[in-house]
Amino acid sequence: MIGVASATFLLLHAVPGDPAREILGEHATARSVAALNHSWGLDRSLWHQFVRYIGDLARLRLGNSFVSGTSVTSLIAARIGQTAALVGIATVFAVLITVPLAAVAASHRDRVHDHAVRGLSVLGLGMPSFWVGIVLIEVFAVHLKLLPVGGAGSGIGGHLEALILPGFTAALAIVPLLVRSLRVGMLEVLNADFVAAERANGLGEVRVLVWHVARNALIPTLTLLGLNIAYLVGSTVIVEQVFALNGLGFLLLQSITARDFPVVQAITLVLALSVVAINLVTDLVAARLDPRIRLR
Repeated sequence: MIGVASATFLLLHAVPGDPAREILGEHATARSVAALNHSWGLDRSLWHQFVRYIGDLARLRLGNSFVSGTSVTSLIAARIGQTAALVGIATVFAVLITVPLAAVAASHRDRVHDHAVRGLSVLGLGMPSFWVGIVLIEVFAVHLKLLPVGGAGSGIGGHLEALILPGFTAALAIVPLLVRSLRVGMLEVLNADFVAAERANGLGEVRVLVWHVARNALIPTLTLLGLNIAYLVGSTVIVEQVFALNGLGFLLLQSITARDFPVVQAITLVLALSVVAINLVTDLVAARLDPRIRLR
């Protein structure tokens, strides 16, 4: 977290541009620009600004937006729910797509079904999220009129409906990696003795694959899922822009354009904290599912 805070601060100050000039406009006088920079403390040395920034963080003070003057904490609080809901929906879609595709591929190793799933995985890796989002909007919103084009919707039902397309778009970015990982894990478990015993006891193939094989092959994929959920947190910047969702990603892009240092720094820290928390939860869940991890 300290590394992210330091890197974000230095990168923002390394990029050309003057926040005061961005806000006051190109016709503002040099005197008014200098006065605004002085009120923000941007006319002091970089080291002095950095020490003050770290000191404010130690006291959990994120400051106010340069553009609106609003508390950065309130800006983030008003939008973090939108981003969290998007990541949650995308995770659900990713799991629902990954498990059956990996089961089909593993149970039909080196046959048509397996080649088709692996081919789709390679194809999915080459499709950028913004393009996938535009295609889904064109098909399901514009032509079929089944789902909204964008926005957050109204009410719980409308909100969930508005998150279907962006959630599916974000999920498709990580599904190829998850499918390939879970397929390999399932192929290893399929050769285990307990699988042969379950089949000999008369259990159906679907139950063996989903309940026993997938469950025991899930640990490596769970770790990968945690890493990719953390990736989803960052990738929502693009998805929110495509679907006009007023979440942290949308606010981050606006703040970067406006050179709103406090907002950019705070959102970056929140995203980094989310990554750390997701990785921690993933490790704890993996230890809960696999006693061998707890023993080690």
